[in-house]
Amino acid sequence: MTKGCTHIAGIQDVTPSALGCEECLKSGSRWLHLRICRTCGHVGCCDDSPNRHATAHFHATGHAVIEGYDPPEGWGWCYVDEVLFDLSKRKTPHNGPIPRYD
Repeated sequence: MTKGCTHIAGIQDVTPSALGCEECLKSGSRWLHLRICRTCGHVGCCDDSPNRHATAHFHATGHAVIEGYDPPEGWGWCYVDEVLFDLSKRKTPHNGPIPRYD
């Protein structure tokens, strides 16, 4: 957290695009954890998930900042500047129950 980030100032309060990973829900895939884009609200799966949809969203759009979303973890990550930062006072609330896979 010593390195600066030029994108933190641009984060938005967003509405989640889906109740889980948007692409995984469409394809029937599973995820491990969710990330939400703090530019547009896209919900994607983390890099430990098979499809890594949150990172794919960054590469497709250039939207740099994500939030740990499931569970709401209170941290943000900037893909461009590779900086982790505190979002504990600006967590994005869930807009419904998150599907779970057993």
